[in-house]
Amino acid sequence: MEVNEVKSSQVNEEKLNELLGKMVTEMGAAAIGPLIILGDRLGLYKALEEYGPVGSRQLADATGTSERYLREWLAAHAASGYIEYHPEQDQFSMTREQAMVFSNGESPYLMTGAFYAISSMYHDEEIMEKAFKSGDGVSWGDHHSCLFCGTEKFFRPSYRTNIVPNWLPLLDGVVDKLKKGGKVADVGCGHGASTIIMAEAFPNSEFIGFDFHENSVRHAAEGAKKAGLKNVSFKVANAKNFPGADYDLIAFFDCLHDMGDPVGACQHVVKALKADGTCLIVEPFAHDTLEENLNPVGRAFYSFSTMLCTPSSLSQEVGLALGAQAGEKRLKEVVMRGGFTKFRRATETPFNLILEARP
Repeated sequence: MEVNEVKSSQVNEEKLNELLGKMVTEMGAAAIGPLIILGDRLGLYKALEEYGPVGSRQLADATGTSERYLREWLAAHAASGYIEYHPEQDQFSMTREQAMVFSNGESPYLMTGAFYAISSMYHDEEIMEKAFKSGDGVSWGDHHSCLFCGTEKFFRPSYRTNIVPNWLPLLDGVVDKLKKGGKVADVGCGHGASTIIMAEAFPNSEFIGFDFHENSVRHAAEGAKKAGLKNVSFKVANAKNFPGADYDLIAFFDCLHDMGDPVGACQHVVKALKADGTCLIVEPFAHDTLEENLNPVGRAFYSFSTMLCTPSSLSQEVGLALGAQAGEKRLKEVVMRGGFTKFRRATETPFNLILEARP
């Protein structure tokens, strides 16, 4: 018997077909990603929510797009189960649940922003191939520009829903301080979504957003100006040397694991806080072991971590490379080594761990 025949006889056809079916599903998911970005940019989801059930011609007229392209876009979405198709009328619509995921800008479940960040990962395939071979890091600012707006678009809905009404009230005494007039540093603020949300809610407090990516800081400052806020500013600085002292609250929103030296960052925070100050650490949700994270959320975060979070950390001094699935146990070790004496999980969501540390 030839070698190929032996190998063929050892193949489990059922498992092979199962894997092939999974890969076809994955192929469709990857292929529709650019269509999701187009739907967001062109306002197709919002129009479909507003006018549906509607035919492709009517929707094209309402959005100023080509009917032929739009018809194919609608078909791909219907095949994905992202929108509804009504064959009797040859029309399309969105359910309330679909609208919350694709078109409702106030929904905490809006997911379209993630696909901008995913787009950047495909653009960066070449530089990541080099990084895999060399072991070198890739700085956050060296990624494709889709990453920066995508990160903001993905996190903003959850931050808008959770930071002020759900997360800050769980921190001991923080809300009272902010209502009276406190001082807050938002470290690794990116485009400033989290900073601006807090500044809008607590006009008596001072908010300063810090990030080492100059273009993001510039974008954040423009966002604050557009919002008409006078109690917020943004500065270029990294987590180990941002200026200021006597902060009532210092926050890391989904960024501590991206830092090269998170222990050093925590050491700086301990010095910059008031004696009764609080550090809020929001991190991607993860359990403490790999086997516990082998699930859809873990899969997404491990993928982002491979292309974005781990290379960012490796590009900086120390390069601890916690990754986006560090888990609470590992994060606690980092925070306590940084000089904090108190640490607890305040709450969690399906996508985040919300942690409180005190000096």
